[in-house]
Amino acid sequence: MKNLKSVAVLCLILAFGIGAFSKGPASITGDQALAKLAAGNKRFVKTGLLHPNQTAARRKAIAKGQTPFAIVLSCSDSRVPPEIAFDQGLGDLFVYRVAGNTVNNECLGSIEYAIDHFNVPLLMVLGHQRCGAVEAAVKGGEAPGHIGSVLEPLKPAVEKTRGMPGDHVENAVRANVELMVDQLKNSSPIIAEAVRNGKLKIVGARYDLRSGKVEIIK
Repeated sequence: MKNLKSVAVLCLILAFGIGAFSKGPASITGDQALAKLAAGNKRFVKTGLLHPNQTAARRKAIAKGQTPFAIVLSCSDSRVPPEIAFDQGLGDLFVYRVAGNTVNNECLGSIEYAIDHFNVPLLMVLGHQRCGAVEAAVKGGEAPGHIGSVLEPLKPAVEKTRGMPGDHVENAVRANVELMVDQLKNSSPIIAEAVRNGKLKIVGARYDLRSGKVEIIK
């Protein structure tokens, strides 16, 4: 049993960085982290990218550990890469991507890890315009393979927005972000405690595919 625990710890170290267990206080607040993301997104929209922290020196500096300033739960969609949309670099963002930007146990565990070990002060749920997963959930019907497991968590948002005025997919995209923010706040004691103590800010946002702009919606 001790050997199994040792292997598990080693796997975490290899996955998240050798310095992963050197926990320290967050260097910025959630509001400051959000402002950094907003500034980076503004640069992206205006195509005035700085490409920060993408040098060989930065790569070498973070080789022994990481101190991301924000967690982003986003969709797997290839058109929505958080590091580019927010003009950030190596070691800046702790990103978890899954089609439909929904919350599962693996997602919760990854986010809890970032909060508990890196004191990340901001968690953003990032949905986006014309999300294919949401679109499929709205259409309904049988999904092949394991795709159904991706669509299942989206059903509450689809049902919540059924019959609402406007585009059903767009309404469901926004509702899903809001539901995931609420789920994150209520599904994990680690996350709830961090929010309660003022150590973590959670926001929901939507990415516009055409403009590249990220809008805070919750």
